[in-house]
Amino acid sequence: MHLPGPAGPPLGDAPMGATLPEALAAHFETSPGRPLLWEERRGWVTSGDLDRASRQVAARLAGAGLRPGDRILMSAATSVELVETHVAALRLGLVVVPANTAYREREIAHLVGDSSPRAAVVDDPDRAGWIRRADPDVLVVGPDVDLRPGPAPLLDAVRPEDPAILGYTSGTTGTPKGAVLSHGNLLASSESVRLAWRWTADDRLVLALPLFHIHGLGVGLHGTLLTGASAVLLPRFDPDEVLDAVAAHDATLFFGVPTMYARLAGSPRLSELGRLRVCVSGSAPLPPAVFDRLADGSGQRILERYGMTETGMNVSNPYDGERRPGTVGFPLPGVELRLAEDGEVEVRGPNVFCGYWGRPDATAAAFTDDGWFKTGDIGEHDPDGYLRLVGRARDLIITGGLNVYPREVEDVLLEHPAVSEVAVAGTPDPEWGEIVTAWVVPSPAATPPEEAELARFASDRLARFKCPRRVLFVDALPRNALGKVLRHELKG
Repeated sequence: MHLPGPAGPPLGDAPMGATLPEALAAHFETSPGRPLLWEERRGWVTSGDLDRASRQVAARLAGAGLRPGDRILMSAATSVELVETHVAALRLGLVVVPANTAYREREIAHLVGDSSPRAAVVDDPDRAGWIRRADPDVLVVGPDVDLRPGPAPLLDAVRPEDPAILGYTSGTTGTPKGAVLSHGNLLASSESVRLAWRWTADDRLVLALPLFHIHGLGVGLHGTLLTGASAVLLPRFDPDEVLDAVAAHDATLFFGVPTMYARLAGSPRLSELGRLRVCVSGSAPLPPAVFDRLADGSGQRILERYGMTETGMNVSNPYDGERRPGTVGFPLPGVELRLAEDGEVEVRGPNVFCGYWGRPDATAAAFTDDGWFKTGDIGEHDPDGYLRLVGRARDLIITGGLNVYPREVEDVLLEHPAVSEVAVAGTPDPEWGEIVTAWVVPSPAATPPEEAELARFASDRLARFKCPRRVLFVDALPRNALGKVLRHELKG
């Protein structure tokens, strides 16, 4: 089945420009006094404040020698300063490389080695040291970019085809690849959800998602900036803090991952979620039981959608009409979707990236001969056309809305002298969706390791969310005649 976008308005030219920086510049000019971002330290920051601050940061970066097309790695907790620097980078034409703040040295070193950034924005001395060890020539600064300014550079001159974000993802090889998202991709993805979710300048989003993830950055922040709406920035997710912010700021929107919604469903204040106009869930499947608890306790029927680093947003349950639990709905405006013979979801549209950084072979393998992107997810349509994701062609684990690639975890555990063989897969969990589980064959030449010892070993080398939450010791791993591990036969 080949499905175009829904019957609503098609994706056309954005109302205020051909790129997100152009749309922002128009908002800066027409509504400089409009409240835009709030955080506890600084209170409300206006559109004009963001314009001035991003110009100043852009001048500092340009004065340090950065030029359009240079990469700038960003790995810091959510703050107004981080937003100002991100916006400055986009306006200047730099390519932003978001990096999870939980990454360890080997993960940061790979991003630095692969993307060759000219500068890095971090808020942690350990991360700063890791970056300098990986490449001493990288300029490392804090989110406030405390540098001497240069002359005012040319801003907002990027073209739709120019690269804007280098978002790292990975396949089952375990080697993270950089997906090159253009300014046109960013705008198309934000414009599609603006139309589909009826997002307007009157909306106010409570944003507790991190800004190193496409969900928080590409949907939450970019959507807010495009629509001229406003956002309340929270440095972390806490059910009470979210509900307090909803009430204190008359918020209308909340975006979260299933783990967040599971915790909200268990809150004695669940009914307060009903204040919001719409709640959106993504980054992993929302269990229907959680959907039902939220609906029963608050009247809020969560709108579930489906996107990827390589594409931004693809599919969404309808704003008007039934939001069907266990499904992700229909293609967004501008997106076309089809299922291959084996059920793999394939998409095309202006939101789809142009390829992987420095990886022509991987880029060619990711697209069909007629130009459709192969997502690696297996789907099916129910009788009414709603898309249901039923599995993954690749062995990705999604835990708490974050991606974990088994090979990367396996490679780390195999460094332990007491591990002979290992296989990693996701196992179901009611709170996290899936948890990282390792099946370990101990080395006969060493003392068998303890589960806690392997967990500590992994945590020194990987972000915490990638570390196994369960370790099962087995005599052998299930393999086929060619020696490939049969992950579907792993039992735990």
